[in-house]
Amino acid sequence: MADKYDPYREALVIEEFTVWPDEYADLDAGQRQRIERQLHAEPAKAASMTYERLHTGFARVITVTADDMARVK
Repeated sequence: MADKYDPYREALVIEEFTVWPDEYADLDAGQRQRIERQLHAEPAKAASMTYERLHTGFARVITVTADDMARVK
């Protein structure tokens, strides 16, 4: 289940991860990096995001959706 944007957790995010569904396997590394930067720059707008607890903070995990792709392209 996706989490809502949480300013408290955001202040403690120390790692960022992006999950790419198979439908985007044809994107090259440069395209993926550009899209990842855009998604993580505005995490509150991500359609599917979770926070995972780490020993020293949180990891933000964004799963790319069609809505996200439409927004950043």
